[in-house]
Amino acid sequence: MFVITADQIDSRLNDDLVAAELDRIGAAHGASLGLPADRTAGDELQVLTADAATAFGLALELTRTREFHVGIGIGPVRLPLPETTREASGPAFFAARDAAARAKGSGVRLAIQMQSDPSGTSEKAVDIEALLGLLLIVRERRSDAGWELYDLLQAGMTQAEAATRLGISAPAASARAKAANLRAEAAASDPLVRLLEQTDLKAALED
Repeated sequence: MFVITADQIDSRLNDDLVAAELDRIGAAHGASLGLPADRTAGDELQVLTADAATAFGLALELTRTREFHVGIGIGPVRLPLPETTREASGPAFFAARDAAARAKGSGVRLAIQMQSDPSGTSEKAVDIEALLGLLLIVRERRSDAGWELYDLLQAGMTQAEAATRLGISAPAASARAKAANLRAEAAASDPLVRLLEQTDLKAALED
């Protein structure tokens, strides 16, 4: 299982962002969650999912705004599940909290931990964290114009359709996609999801 703990940065100085994120996560990923996304502290949200692609997508979405420190915990959870995420427990939850704490010292504001290993030295988790960190650096360098194209493509448009929507030529859209490293991100995404799946399987076998 995957537990994502996201802690809002400088929450005492800024408006609360957790409520809006919970609504967005529920609308976008509700069917893939083990329990509804929940506020677990004043400035913290937590998500439980068995789906690696959902965990990966949430990591990208929550780090994009640069408003959250994000920890991903991988491992078993205590069964049966309670009615709310804030009541749930187990190694994956402990790992997510440890990872969120480590994320505060990370330049990309994200850390990954397997089960409740306080050192964060699980080989697979370390590998995924390093590779995902590189992808997040690529995303942080993306311009607003690149994000505009990215969002249209994520919504299901072809690049040609997106070019028309943006009022630019097809060559201009291709140049924008290249500058935004959209192809590189797409190429890295499936392998990272597979690594997350393999790590989850390893955690289940070790349980």
